Amino acid sequence: MNALSQFYYLAHIFISLIGGVLLLAIYYNIRLRFRNILVEEDQPRVDYGLLYLSCALFVWVLAGTWSLLMSGSIGASSIIFQLGIYVFSIVNNMFLLLAIYYFHDAPSFVYKNQQNVRIIIGLILVVSLITIIITWFYADTIVYGLNVMALPDAMLSAFLSYLLVVSLYRTFVHRGLVSVALISVIVVVLIFTSQLPEVFVSMDFILGDHLIKLIAKTSLIFLFLVLATTWVIQLANTPKQNEMQLTFVDWSLIKLSIPSKNINDLMVDFGSKTTQYKNLLKFGTRRKLGSYEQQCILVGNGGEIRNQTYITRIIDNINEIAGFELEQRIERKDLFTFIGEGQYRLRILPEHINIEDALLKEFLAGVEHKDYLSLGR
Repeated sequence: MNALSQFYYLAHIFISLIGGVLLLAIYYNIRLRFRNILVEEDQPRVDYGLLYLSCALFVWVLAGTWSLLMSGSIGASSIIFQLGIYVFSIVNNMFLLLAIYYFHDAPSFVYKNQQNVRIIIGLILVVSLITIIITWFYADTIVYGLNVMALPDAMLSAFLSYLLVVSLYRTFVHRGLVSVALISVIVVVLIFTSQLPEVFVSMDFILGDHLIKLIAKTSLIFLFLVLATTWVIQLANTPKQNEMQLTFVDWSLIKLSIPSKNINDLMVDFGSKTTQYKNLLKFGTRRKLGSYEQQCILVGNGGEIRNQTYITRIIDNINEIAGFELEQRIERKDLFTFIGEGQYRLRILPEHINIEDALLKEFLAGVEHKDYLSLGR
């Protein structure tokens, strides 16, 4: 092994190790400080996103250690060495997928969708098996300039890179960091680009390959640290459940109190925006009067509310009608809890939700959905 490769592997190991330890420390500090927010009052819902990101970095540490130790003893071109590299890459991709599962702004088919994530994990396991078979029986097979045994891992990495680009970009834009969002796209593209020399044999340029990998991976770790910081800020600004109060005064009219955001007995008139008001009233009625199973509403997938846009519009309308300043603006996670599999419920505690009797009777009389049949009737 030449000095350049040794330097790259050592830098890769220590940068990944430091990044993994920092993310792990931040994760446990967040768990300690924001336990009441991370765990709902009647169902534990702990966010493991940062934990899985740190695990992905520790896999990088193991992969770098493997490369440093084994390439000198058995050779970088040996089947055992290459097989180990691909297995580490697949495990890293799996941890990244598990982390994306907790990204609020990840594609909807992944975000807290256990069924789809199980399917994707199954595909990852299938890809790993195919990679092992190809590596064992077709090592060093080149077809049209393509390294055959690197193709399965490259296709899997392309899919995970797409998920990571979408998730990071949406997350940083949503949190007001547009420049960081653009940087995240560039960094993930560089990460994927650095794998191409393993597929295209004509792109064998050791110095450039190592340099791109080192820059991209270091930048990605920085992005993860920024992500953790913004998560801390978001949790610190999330109102507690037991402080919020919501009263449905009349058709299109609500009274809202969120003391931590300096919102006290604010009257919000939805006016002609009746769809958003009715959807909010559905959530309020379910949360106030329903059993645990009835408190959730299926959004999308043929559910009672057609898609998540309608939930976002409720929040946008409240912010727009009330004319909130930036620090007062409420977010979807302030009022709604995502349970998983398209299920949402109002985050405010049932005892802090009030619905005028006449309004409730009139609303229930006009609702045909089966889950309302036992509510107040």
